[in-house]
Amino acid sequence: MSSHSGSSSPSKTRLANITDHMASSTPTVFSADNVPQAPEDPLFSLMAAYRKDTFDKKVDLGIGAYRDDNAKPWVLPVVKQADERLRKDPNLNHEYLPIAGLAEFTSAAQKLMLGADSPAVKEKRVVSFQTISGTGAVHLGALFLTKFYPRSTNQAVYFSSPTWANHNQIFSNVRLPIKVYPYFSAESKGLDFPGMKSTIEEAPEGSIMLLHACAHNPTGVDPTGEQWKELAIIIRAKKHFPFFDCAYQGFASGDLENDAWAARYFVEQGFELCIAQSFAKNFGLYGERAGAFHFVTGPGTDAHNTIGRIGSQLAILQRSEISNPPAYGARIASLVLNDPALFQEWEANLRTMSGRIKEMRKALRDHLETLETPGSWKHITEQIGMFSFTGLTEKQVLKIREDAHVYMTKNGRISMAGLNTGNVEYVAQAMNKVVRET
Repeated sequence: MSSHSGSSSPSKTRLANITDHMASSTPTVFSADNVPQAPEDPLFSLMAAYRKDTFDKKVDLGIGAYRDDNAKPWVLPVVKQADERLRKDPNLNHEYLPIAGLAEFTSAAQKLMLGADSPAVKEKRVVSFQTISGTGAVHLGALFLTKFYPRSTNQAVYFSSPTWANHNQIFSNVRLPIKVYPYFSAESKGLDFPGMKSTIEEAPEGSIMLLHACAHNPTGVDPTGEQWKELAIIIRAKKHFPFFDCAYQGFASGDLENDAWAARYFVEQGFELCIAQSFAKNFGLYGERAGAFHFVTGPGTDAHNTIGRIGSQLAILQRSEISNPPAYGARIASLVLNDPALFQEWEANLRTMSGRIKEMRKALRDHLETLETPGSWKHITEQIGMFSFTGLTEKQVLKIREDAHVYMTKNGRISMAGLNTGNVEYVAQAMNKVVRET
C-alpha cells in the first residue's frame, strides 16, 4: 500500500495552490474601460423609488400604463372574454408561430392601422410582421433601414425634441446617426410648428423622419390635420422617408379611425413608409408584448415584387433576432379584432379609458385654476393621450417628490392615468405649492 494513501501528494498540493492563485488573480477582459457601468433606466428607477416610499398619500405619475379610478391596473372586460374563449379552445397548443407571426393577427392589425379600404391593402403593397410590442417594431424597422435604406450622404434619422426616451437607444444600437427637429414649445406648451417645419425642410434630402402617429409621447401635443398635410408636402418635396410610431391608437381620442388619420393620410398620398404599432396601451396587454411592424411601398407596376423582396429580408432579420414572436397576446388581440361583437365591446372599453383620462385632465386644470396657481394651465386639457407635459422644471419635480411624495419624470411629464378622484386635488395642491415656492 502506498505511504501517501488517504492524503494528497506534494505535487497535487502545489498544483492546487497554483490553480487557486490563478483563479484569484485572473483579470477580466471586461474591465470598466471596456464595459462602463451603465446608468439605471430613469423610468424604472423612478418606479423602484415609488415602491419603496411608505408615505400613505404617495402618487405615481410616472408609469405609462392605464390605472382605474382606484389606482389599480385594469384588465379590459373584452380581454377577459377573449382569454376565457381561448382557454376553452380544445385546439389550443404551444407550437411555434411562423416567423412573421400569427397571420390572422397581422392582417387584422394591418387593416386596423391602414383601414380595410386602404389603397395599399387593396393593391397588396403592404407587408406586416408581428413584433415584440411597439419597441420590437421600432427596432425591426430601424434594423431594416440601417441595412437597406440608401443613405448616400449618411443621412440621419430625425426625432422630435423631446421624444420617447427609448427611440434614442434603439436607433443608436443599429448605429444610425440621430438628429432632432423642434417640437414642443416651452413658451406655449404646445407645438412649435414653425421650428418643426423649417428643420424638416432643411434636413438633407432622403433623411428618415420618425413621427408619432397620435398622442405624442411625452408631450401629449399633436399636429392638426392641416399641419399634417403641410408636413406631407415638405416630406415629399425633400424625399424623406416617414417612419410612424403608433402606440396609442384608440386610446388617445377614444376613436380608432381618428387616431390613425395621419398615417393613413400619408399612405393615401402614395408615400413609401413604415409603421410601428403597439397593442400594449389600447388592449392593456403591457406584459404580453403584442405589436406589429408594417412596411408600405409606393404604388407602381413593380410594387408587388418590391414588397415581396422587402418581406423576405424582414423575415431574415426577424429569424435572427427572435426566431418567431410570442403567441398569447397576439391570440387575444386577434380574437377581438376579428370578431364584430368583441370589436364593438373593445371600442367601448377604449372610450372608458380615454374618457377617464379626459376627465382627469379637466379636474386637474379646474383645481389648479381654482387655486389660482401662477401661469396658464389650459395646456393640460389641450394635450391628448396618456401623458401631459406640465411645464414643471426639474427642480420643481424633485421638490414635489420630496415634499409631497408625488412621482413624475424629471422633464415634468405626468401620466394622466395615475390621477383619480381620490388624489387629483392633492396633486393640484402640491403643484400649486411647488410653483409658488420655486
